[in-house]
Amino acid sequence: MALTAGIVGLPNVGKSTLFNAITKAGAESANYPFCTIDPNVGIVEVPDARLQKLTELVEPKKTVPTAFEFTDIAGIVKGASKGEGLGNKFLSHIREVDAICQVVRCFADENITHVSGKVDPISDIEVINLELILADLESVEKRLARVSKMAKQKDKEAMAEEPLLIRLKEAFENEEPGRSVEFTDDEMKIVKGLHLLTVKPMLYVANVSEEEISDPEDNEYVKLVREYAEKDNAQVIIVCAKVEEEMAELDDEEKKMFLEELGIKESGLDQLIRAAYDLLGLATYFTAGVQEVRAWTFRQGMKAPQCAGVIHSDFERGFIRAETVSYNDLIETGSMTAAKEAGKVRLEGKEYIVKDGDVMHFRFNV
Repeated sequence: MALTAGIVGLPNVGKSTLFNAITKAGAESANYPFCTIDPNVGIVEVPDARLQKLTELVEPKKTVPTAFEFTDIAGIVKGASKGEGLGNKFLSHIREVDAICQVVRCFADENITHVSGKVDPISDIEVINLELILADLESVEKRLARVSKMAKQKDKEAMAEEPLLIRLKEAFENEEPGRSVEFTDDEMKIVKGLHLLTVKPMLYVANVSEEEISDPEDNEYVKLVREYAEKDNAQVIIVCAKVEEEMAELDDEEKKMFLEELGIKESGLDQLIRAAYDLLGLATYFTAGVQEVRAWTFRQGMKAPQCAGVIHSDFERGFIRAETVSYNDLIETGSMTAAKEAGKVRLEGKEYIVKDGDVMHFRFNV
């Protein structure tokens, strides 16, 4: 699954600190703008309690979680769409990711400079979102100029694309993102080819202080971000990037104790990873045998042969059928044998759409 979520935000909001925590990759983090110039890409494991339960049930020789990519993109500033700061380079990096996690500073600290001189999360969000919209507007205007000429010559593809581009242009001129526009399936195919920034799904990450992480709902900045995100039909995840970076150095037992001390049930990082995974339209199926229990990533809506191909292309090419049981049924019955006896194990064919949590064994012949 070559899908990646990009971490964006204004300079000094905590992007690189959060990225360090996510990947333990040590991306440079410093108290000045543009400390991250080239995007840092890291692989992150997806936390999934089901994997541990399957391991306890099957007792395999090894357990392998699934993973996906996060990209840390340097700070955007006002005017990025016109090349301000390192705008053009940053926007091209955002164009390459599949979903956007926008980190928003929701804490005051006089020792950490803010690029605009004050902490104002809604202003920060609007700066970034407007720069993305302006970049898309420029792309659509250029495209529309070419397509309109072709449409006048009765080119069928151009005639189908022109009204879509006009709708997008109107949305951008009203400072509305591309994801606010409704598309038919045919229009969506055209939109994908435009590589627009504001069509990408967005997740807001509210970065709060250490003092507020145990009760972030009292944070006025967080309340403002939630209100804004609701209008954008987007999710908000609350983290303290500094705390998450500290926890990244701890083992599981130490991390558990640390969370208890803070009065938190689950780290913001685990919530963020799962939310980004879902934002990318990803899901997980499992294979479970004595050699290994393993989680595999697939795109929601994929059929059984395609999911088999995630393991190996031969599995897809020679796919016969998939022996399938839902995770809940397997745990409830206690073993694959018991699940079969209870009639919970199914033989699924080539048209079966795989569901999140399916435990599968593929039969194939090449």
